[in-house]
Amino acid sequence: MDIHIKYMKRCIELASEVIGNTYPNPMVGCVIVHNNKIIGEGSTQEHGFNHAEVEAINSVVNKDLLKESTLYVSLEPCNHYGKTPPCTKLILEKGIKNVIIGSKDPNRNVLGGGINTLISNGCNVEYGIMKEECDALNKRFFTFQNEKRPYIILKWAESKDGYISPKKSDRIKGEIFWISNEESKKMSHNFRSQEHSILVGVQTVIDDNPELTTRLVNGNNPIRIVLDPNNRIPPNSKVLSNESETIIFSLTKNSELDADNEVIKKFDLDSILETLFKRGIQSMIVEGGAYTIQKFIDSDKWDCLRVFKSEKNLYDGVVAPKYEIDKLEYRLIGDNKFYEIFKN
Repeated sequence: MDIHIKYMKRCIELASEVIGNTYPNPMVGCVIVHNNKIIGEGSTQEHGFNHAEVEAINSVVNKDLLKESTLYVSLEPCNHYGKTPPCTKLILEKGIKNVIIGSKDPNRNVLGGGINTLISNGCNVEYGIMKEECDALNKRFFTFQNEKRPYIILKWAESKDGYISPKKSDRIKGEIFWISNEESKKMSHNFRSQEHSILVGVQTVIDDNPELTTRLVNGNNPIRIVLDPNNRIPPNSKVLSNESETIIFSLTKNSELDADNEVIKKFDLDSILETLFKRGIQSMIVEGGAYTIQKFIDSDKWDCLRVFKSEKNLYDGVVAPKYEIDKLEYRLIGDNKFYEIFKN
């Protein structure tokens, strides 16, 4: 195995461990190697705290070894002042001369500037090591920077015969009808903990009264987003609790709500996504309902589909979003089939 690949894989492992905890910063892993031995490692901390390079350098016991070491990092070191000083500054201050980088940072505040600064100050820099894997690691951050919108995951559960819920007349209003099994539900909550936000249409709030939290797992609650053009959300909805921030998109101000009421003049996906980009929201999992999810599919505004297919038959009800999954690969989660489809 190429020695660079060995240590970059460890960087990716470290970065993967902090998924969902670094927004709005990307996930980054860093290791410091001296004489083919890792002497320090770290990953990006919560926003406003240390970046991976700082954590790794701080973890080295004998700082004198840094001048003879190689620093591996999955994403180009930052070169600007934000909540923290530039990582390039610390690397240079510590006299680290060899730096191996996975991805270039697409952030316009970095965009090759970190690499150029290191090279111009005498560092030996290689980049593009395991680039594809490092890019995939931060697909949310890269989509946000390059596409000027959040990374979008569409998620739903459907019955064996293609329905996402029974007819309204067969349901108890304000209670969720579960199609997926307990293991799949827990998996869905883990998915929520990895994303910056979660979005539903107002009809889902009216019908199911969901909390949209990560209560089944240990993890951060995503920002909750409700599409409610005509101010129909009930004031006692669980999504208005203080468990997490809630943003409601509508065409007019709703004075009855304490939640963040974002008024937009044109109620379309492009306007909504543009507003979310301006608010710095990097990723979003869309959980309902079928009408809302179908809007994203028809507009080609998605990056990943996650579908749980049950062995239950409902025989009638709300038809699942239209996307052909039956011939695609899946894995079993108990008795549920789980499909994960990436557009690119």
